[in-house]
Amino acid sequence: MFAQDANGAKTLVQVIDEEKHTLPGGDSKVVRATSNPDVNGRLQLVQRQIEETKKISEDMEETKATVMIPSINGGLAPARKVEERRTRGADNTVASQKTTLLPDGAGNWQVSEVRLATTKQEGKNSSTEEQVSRPDSEGKLGEVSRTVSKQSENASGDKRNTVETYSLDIPGSSRDGSLHLVERATTVQRTSSIGQQTTEQKVEQQNLGDPSSGLQVTTVTTDTVRPSPFGAQSTRTVQARDANGSLGIVSVDITKSDDIPTVQVQIAPPEKPR
Repeated sequence: MFAQDANGAKTLVQVIDEEKHTLPGGDSKVVRATSNPDVNGRLQLVQRQIEETKKISEDMEETKATVMIPSINGGLAPARKVEERRTRGADNTVASQKTTLLPDGAGNWQVSEVRLATTKQEGKNSSTEEQVSRPDSEGKLGEVSRTVSKQSENASGDKRNTVETYSLDIPGSSRDGSLHLVERATTVQRTSSIGQQTTEQKVEQQNLGDPSSGLQVTTVTTDTVRPSPFGAQSTRTVQARDANGSLGIVSVDITKSDDIPTVQVQIAPPEKPR
């Protein structure tokens, strides 16, 4: 990986080496080593990740990954473990459980986070629900957030995506032990009969001044692409809620692209000698 330095010249900032082995039965093992240059430009190993995937059955597979970083005693030491199991159901449902473990300093591994996700596909419509659980101050695992996503497409080809986020934490309020809806993002994509594409994203969030009043629209972003025989014009309009509670335009960005027609020149074959 390269980046530009202060003088605009390309300089090496990171090297990632990946080695993958595919084993019989569909199992695999990946070793990924990340190195960064030191002040003298010499590459130093900063992370190694070992990832092993095993196919438990036709509809279930398990992946275990260990991330190792340099230790104060030299060499590499395990810093994080991630275990994930994915199961495919008969009704187009995919369920996964992803557990992250961290060392506690005494040689033991403790659960830091558990993510449970379920995705269901029904034709052109799909839905995903993800639950995140973390241990509290007493080490008891409990759900702290939940995300529900729904994607749909109608007969006209219009697409709609809604993502709702629930959390234990509400800005401006103390925890009451229950999950609350704190944000909803809705994206709608439409294409007109003349080819104009419009994408509108609306974000609703908690009212910081009155959390009990529910969600309110905070930003609306509209992208419009208008085609023409000679190119296209893209317009992005961003609206945001001001201090008075009204939505106002904060920016408008217009971009034009020219489609220069290609001139085809046909070269006639050379005349045959008489």
